Amino acid sequence: MKTKLIQLSFVVILLIAFTNCKRGQDNKKEIAENQLKTDEQPRGEDNVAHQWAQIAFEGTARDTDRFKPRPTITSRYLGLIFTSMFDAWTRYDEKASPLYLKGVERRPEAERILKNKEIAISYAAYRALNEYYFSDSTLFRNKMKELGLDPDNTSLDSNTPEGIGNLAAKTVIEARHNDMSNQYGEVEGSNGQPYFDYTGYKPVNPVDSIVDIDRWQPKYFSDGKGGKFAPGCLTPFWQHVKPLLLKSADQFRPGPPPKVGSKQMEKEVKEVIDLQANLSPEDKALVEFMRDGPKSAQQAGHWLIFALDVSRRDQNTLDEDVKMYFLVESVAMDGFIACWDAKMFYDSARPYALVHEYYQDQLIKAWGGPEKGMMKMDGEKWRPYSPDTFLCPPFPSYVSGHSTISGGCAEALRLFTGDDAFGTEVELVPGALTEPNNTDDPVVLKFPTFTKAGEMAGISRVMGGYHIQADNIEALKLGRKIARYNYKKYLELIGEEASDVAKLEE
Repeated sequence: MKTKLIQLSFVVILLIAFTNCKRGQDNKKEIAENQLKTDEQPRGEDNVAHQWAQIAFEGTARDTDRFKPRPTITSRYLGLIFTSMFDAWTRYDEKASPLYLKGVERRPEAERILKNKEIAISYAAYRALNEYYFSDSTLFRNKMKELGLDPDNTSLDSNTPEGIGNLAAKTVIEARHNDMSNQYGEVEGSNGQPYFDYTGYKPVNPVDSIVDIDRWQPKYFSDGKGGKFAPGCLTPFWQHVKPLLLKSADQFRPGPPPKVGSKQMEKEVKEVIDLQANLSPEDKALVEFMRDGPKSAQQAGHWLIFALDVSRRDQNTLDEDVKMYFLVESVAMDGFIACWDAKMFYDSARPYALVHEYYQDQLIKAWGGPEKGMMKMDGEKWRPYSPDTFLCPPFPSYVSGHSTISGGCAEALRLFTGDDAFGTEVELVPGALTEPNNTDDPVVLKFPTFTKAGEMAGISRVMGGYHIQADNIEALKLGRKIARYNYKKYLELIGEEASDVAKLEE
């Protein structure tokens, strides 16, 4: 009897072992069947992350058309949209950690399939886009339907990709509710108006006179209807916004700009005049391309387009794109916060006022305006190479926002790809935006490397007459410092370490 029981027990053990083995084989088979091999995944513009990035770019362009340029605000929007997507994605990655989505467990290996990643990041993108670009909800809703997803699914079930996506966006939105951006007009002193200046900033120099030549002065713009107006300083409180990955806004604050009366200032003001007087067709095209960019999506959107170019060039997978957009837009968001720290701390003058100060009694060659071209004029009449409706940016000069973001995002792409090669080209008609009746032939702008693209963006601001060279050079340095710092934080989030620390210190 004992012998039969022993034999029966042995058979049961064998059956259990066989069943477990079979179950393990079935699980592995399921994973293999569900998870596409890397070389079979949708790539470039076919991957869902790329498609949502394209939608985010369109939302940024529409926001600009609706509310006029507000680069600080849209950089935050893009930073938080891609953070939402990144956080949702991490729950389906082997080792990545979210920035804000705490308390949601990583999904089991069998669930880390492409389809679940697509669903999770789509819901995250959809909810975040609706929060920040709420006026374009139909655009985002249609994209969800195109992907076969239900835009009305508001589940917060962390066991499903839909729930994880919704939770990721919800968590990011709530975490940034009181980040001092004043998105909801709730900061004390904002009168209930979104993005109202709660700091009470007032320029030292009124629009019609100079009190301190080293400080910023508002300028009159044409309203396009025969009248004029002087726009106030754009978001003069932005240095108080909590950064995404930086420790603080002043973490890499540059030293002071040159002052009127110094040899350096004299040299740099002359450089602004000389560059404008000798603008080539390629220079004009570069000034306009970097000033306005594709569809007026401003700097954060401009570098998102460059990132999309990289995705197409390298045929990125969804995983690669989610990480790349998060890194690049974290640098753009933090770059504007750090840039505004310098701008509002130093409150420095634009070349518009500086050229008038230095050359008011001299005859110079300069751009006379639409239909006039380059001509001899009194120095006190000098103006940037820019339309009457947007003569120069309405905020202090040092440091350049374009240069900060371009230097930073270029460095972020260099670090992410591991190579400085870029290769994007753009064909433009020189002066098309500034001189509408210009008949010059189109030119091709070439961006051979990320670094060169950043530097071309920077020098375009000096060529256009918006900045002196110090504004540009120090901003490029600032942007690169931010990119290297954020790259290290990004590596920590994805569970990797910098393989070449020296690369971050170049």
